[in-house]
Amino acid sequence: MLVLDDVRFFQILVKAGSMVAAARELNVSPPAITQRLQQIEAKYGIRLIDRSTRRMQLTDEGELMYEKGARICADADALTDMLAARTGAVTGHLRVSAPFGFSRRHLAPLVADFHTRHPALKISLSVTDNPSLHEGGTADVMFHIGELHDSSMVRYTIAPNDRLLCAAPKYVRRRGVPAMPEDLADHECITLRENNEDVSLWKFTRGKSSRHVRIEPTLISNDGDIVCQWALQGKGIIVRSEWDVADALKSGKLVRLLPDWDLAPAGVVALVPQSKGMSARVRAFLDFVNGHFSPQPPWRR
Repeated sequence: MLVLDDVRFFQILVKAGSMVAAARELNVSPPAITQRLQQIEAKYGIRLIDRSTRRMQLTDEGELMYEKGARICADADALTDMLAARTGAVTGHLRVSAPFGFSRRHLAPLVADFHTRHPALKISLSVTDNPSLHEGGTADVMFHIGELHDSSMVRYTIAPNDRLLCAAPKYVRRRGVPAMPEDLADHECITLRENNEDVSLWKFTRGKSSRHVRIEPTLISNDGDIVCQWALQGKGIIVRSEWDVADALKSGKLVRLLPDWDLAPAGVVALVPQSKGMSARVRAFLDFVNGHFSPQPPWRR
């Protein structure tokens, strides 16, 4: 008889893309993943994954297990949600994925509060600087900030968020204030490498006017906190999300530059894979998050 836990395990393994990634998702060792897979194959007398290749290659039986298993898991989850809804409970396993800095500053506290309200719910929060927007990985809901390129996932707007040009007062005293976007070519600039974007091309608009400035960064990092630390130390000019620098701007630790020129907004959105649909726990979580960010997000209060 087919066991649902075996089907769920295989779904996680295939979506993770490797034994190591699946081990990280399930909080076990890679050998434990291999052993579990071997046990499942032995139980049903089939081979699910071809081990003769370096990449994870499914056999015909593995393809069948994955495709049909996705429907079985979805139906089981839907039934669980419907039964739980009868009692008003939010249960199951909620998998959330989000960027590093935003998770630390705003999302992690909300996840903890949401779990306090629904203690029967298991929540996994995975932070990453390079999310997959096409498949969503194993996440039930993925938070994304900035320009959203082609994605098959369903989008839900969470909060407005602008990108701001700013620097520390000590940098302004040392190097002066740029009067126009093109002046930035002669300034010390700091960039954050994220989402495979062209981070050295800064695009400004003012009314019908637009300026595209190619800057030569003096400091580069893939960590937003590090970039902000460098700016606070007076090392250069940064472009950062409003949610990240609002407090520093209010306190005067950073000052906004070129306030008459706008950068492309970087709204906060939640993405839900179409294949998973909107489960009761995802809906409850997004309602909770929206309640926190409405009518104005914390960085605009």
